[in-house]
Formats: sequence, C-alpha cells, structure tokens
Amino acid sequence: MDGVICDSEPLHMQAFQSILKNEGVIITDQEYYDKYLAHDDRGSFEAALKAHHRPPLDIKQMNALLTAKARSFDELMKERMIIYPGVESFVKKATVKYSLALASGARRLEVEYVLKKAKIRDIFSAIVSADEVKNGKPQPESFERALILLNQMRLEGTPEILASQTLVIEDSPRCIRTAKALGMKTVGMATSYKPDDLKEADLIVNSLVGLEMDVLEKLFV
Repeated sequence: MDGVICDSEPLHMQAFQSILKNEGVIITDQEYYDKYLAHDDRGSFEAALKAHHRPPLDIKQMNALLTAKARSFDELMKERMIIYPGVESFVKKATVKYSLALASGARRLEVEYVLKKAKIRDIFSAIVSADEVKNGKPQPESFERALILLNQMRLEGTPEILASQTLVIEDSPRCIRTAKALGMKTVGMATSYKPDDLKEADLIVNSLVGLEMDVLEKLFV
C-alpha cells in the first residue's frame, strides 16, 4: 500500500523520526530509507533502537511508542496523504481477470482509511495488515498469509493458486527480495527508491498509469 497505492512513506518517516527524537534518537532521512522503510512499525522501532545501542523495550514501553507514532502518522495522513495517479484504474482492470490481495506493513485502520479514500476497498479479495501477522514485512509472513487467504476464497473446483503464479508490486528492494525468494514474480515501483535500487524486480515501473495486463502477463511466459 505505502509507496504503491499512496504517497505515505514520507509521512511514516516524519512520524517515526518525531517519536524517536523524543527518546533522544536522531534518525536521518537516508538512514530511514536505507534501514527501516520496509519494516512494520514495531520492527522499525526495534531495529532503530538496537542500531543506536539502546536496550530493548518491554511491552508497555513499546506499545507507548507504537501508539504515539500511530497518532502522529494519522494526523499527517489526514492532512497530506496522496493517492497515486492510475491506482483506481489499474486495480479495476486487474480485478476483471485476477483475484487481488493487499499485504501491508501498515495498521489495519490505516489500510482501511487509504483504500476507502482511493475508492478501491471492495476490490481486494484479501487484506493482510501488520495487525494480522506476527512477523511483519520484510519478513515473508504477510505475502504467505495473503496467498493463503486468496486460496481460501477461490471458487470450488478451481486449482490452488501457487506462489509462482502470483505477482507482487512493491516499492521496497527488501520486500522485492522476499517475494522473489518465495517464487513470486515482482514489479518494482520506483516511488520510494531509484530504479537502480529495484533491479532485482522482474519489471520496474515509475507509475501504475498505463500499466496493462498483457505487459504483466508476459512475465509468466
């Protein structure tokens, strides 16, 4: 979702930096994009605190950071969140032939808000947020869970959907790597990173505008 459907990665970064600054930890923009962008909120905090030689937090302390970051991000999102051009058109074209799932490192409330604003909430057959997995992105659990849900919802008598028959659209090099390791085809969307950073993807695009199904289907030939 973040970096593919909506331009929200800078907002996540700003909220993350703000909360960590209150803890005496300064994170540069480059550090965020290099090390933390692909993680869910918990993973980002854990990795940042460890990198800055801070002791692990207990559950109460971590929950306080997660709550503060969520509040900060929600305020920023209501003011500045932008849906990328071409999203609604692309999703509607894709759903004519294929089942769609969304696997996000965002919280469920954030996912619901964005999809409704983009007018595509009812198009996705399966949604996996950070709230539904134990190990968030860039770990593989979100992608694996999304595929399980798609298979649970397929019509009776239709064959199981294999990982090798799925396509993942991602803005993060780490998540592209994860999807490829699962045997999935990948499209890198160059919104958060430069195209050179996404070179492991099977296809790199700058936008969903004008992206047609036949281009994506050729990746499976």
